[in-house]
Amino acid sequence: MADGFLCHTAGVRVKPRAWLAALAAAGLCLLAAGGVVWFRSRALRPAALIARLPRRDALIASIDFDALRRAGILQLLDGSTVGQDPEYRSFVERTRFDYLRDLDAAVVAFAPSGKFLLLRGRFDWKSLDAYVRSQNGHCDDALCRLTGSAPERLISFFPLRSNLMALAVSQDDSAALRMSTPAPADGAEIPAAPLWFSIPASTLKSADSLPAGARPFAQAMGQADSATLAFTPEGGRIAAALDIRCRKPADAVEIASRLTAATALLRDAMAKEHQRPDPAGLSGVLAAGVFRAEGPRVLGRWPIEKVFLQTVLAGN
Repeated sequence: MADGFLCHTAGVRVKPRAWLAALAAAGLCLLAAGGVVWFRSRALRPAALIARLPRRDALIASIDFDALRRAGILQLLDGSTVGQDPEYRSFVERTRFDYLRDLDAAVVAFAPSGKFLLLRGRFDWKSLDAYVRSQNGHCDDALCRLTGSAPERLISFFPLRSNLMALAVSQDDSAALRMSTPAPADGAEIPAAPLWFSIPASTLKSADSLPAGARPFAQAMGQADSATLAFTPEGGRIAAALDIRCRKPADAVEIASRLTAATALLRDAMAKEHQRPDPAGLSGVLAAGVFRAEGPRVLGRWPIEKVFLQTVLAGN
């Protein structure tokens, strides 16, 4: 009877319990492997990466280069002044890294203490190490340091993973280490867009550095708590969506009214000068904006033609 409970495989007698144990072990291995993939994928999501950035009074940007590449937008930079810069071309040749080809995603914090970037892509770390040394920099325990185009621009970077670089430009030559561990999440909503910016209240209150045509719009948002500007492909063009967070609905109504008035004023000024909105110019983009208040939020939208992006991205 006992033999009836034995399995014969290739002449080897194996008990059912052993088969079950082997299957359980295989299942645990697959589950563990799946867990690692799941963990790594979560660790590379924008929200997880942004948690590593210094966010106080910082303008945050998230760029999905892979999505923009597939949408044909990133190719607008091909042949631009950035790509033709001799210093950049030398960097590409020595490090074998070209963001048009090798960079998949980036999250950036423009903070008062410097610029902090987390870059996901394909890196030749040995070539990067050699490049740093050729620029009189040094690498110790995976942290590389070198001086940028000015003495106060100290560059530091290190690999968080083989495909993830933490890089900082600051007066602190070890600033990149601030991104070694994530800070508690602040609960901010992450836009589902390949390119977006989160603008802090401190930036909204200081519009002097913006182009003249954009200042009235920034000034209209001066009382907002924060604003997010997201860009998504929409047919043959791009849609820019504005999401402003206010403390109370009355503030949102006032800001929406100011933005609508600023847009109307711009249209009237262009009409008086017998100008038609130029889709390749900033004024043409701003003149097409529409806004509405929804509770304590203001939602806005601008359609953007690719010719405008080509003009801006190419530095023309």
